[in-house]
Amino acid sequence: MPANLHNQNGIIFMQSAICLLSVVPMRKEPSHCSEMVSQVLFGEYVTLGEEKEDFVFVTCQSDGYQGWVQANQLTTVADEQVLTTSEYIGVFTQEVFVNGRRRLMPFAIPVYSSGKPGDPLHFGNQQVSYKVSGTAVWNSNSKGFSKPNLDAIIQVFLDTPYLWGGKSIYGIDCSGFAQQVFKLFGLPLLRDAYLQAEQGTEVKSLKDARLGDLVFFQNEKGRIMHVGILLENKEIVHASGKVRIDTIDEEGIFNRETGKRTHRFHSIRRFF
Repeated sequence: MPANLHNQNGIIFMQSAICLLSVVPMRKEPSHCSEMVSQVLFGEYVTLGEEKEDFVFVTCQSDGYQGWVQANQLTTVADEQVLTTSEYIGVFTQEVFVNGRRRLMPFAIPVYSSGKPGDPLHFGNQQVSYKVSGTAVWNSNSKGFSKPNLDAIIQVFLDTPYLWGGKSIYGIDCSGFAQQVFKLFGLPLLRDAYLQAEQGTEVKSLKDARLGDLVFFQNEKGRIMHVGILLENKEIVHASGKVRIDTIDEEGIFNRETGKRTHRFHSIRRFF
């Protein structure tokens, strides 16, 4: 798989690729034993970079995040096959067909359209058909931010196991959870909590906060290490062990199951 292509004038341009597997690990180093720093979900695009053995260094086109992915888990695409969408799978899992083979894809992956209902899409040498319609589709253009819509998303994610670097209903980390929820409202967040804390606008204190604000938490050195989404009635939803709802106050998060304080307050940012 070439990382770069040359035109007839010798000019180098970057090659795009799409993930057509449900969830693909992105690693810190080009090794299967290396730490997973994020994931590439079905339908997400990356830009290809350096190759090393059977890995390729990629940049996610949605958020700029970088890491190493096994090259044969990606499909190179032409420029005209790089699509955009405001539609996502809106149920826990849904059938998608790749080259006629049925696959179950997770909540919140993008759904693309050929413009003609029923017509398959082509990505490189792969053919994709979505069997998704009606309430199984979540449209971020029509599903504006509201308590009922936020509750609907949270109900799907609740009890998803915590997974460092994860960003799907099969396993997710705190910033991946925030990123996926906000994506469904048409708001692109960066990948890590400390990066997300530089987005949005500042909220001075918890008493000024409101539903949907992101709350950030720090370690002993003052470094941002955790993020959650503020709910009403002094509650917060976050990924810690699993996606869960806990109590929050000016000091931080109070775990309802253990009765212990788990995260120390840092700051709040507003996006809605």
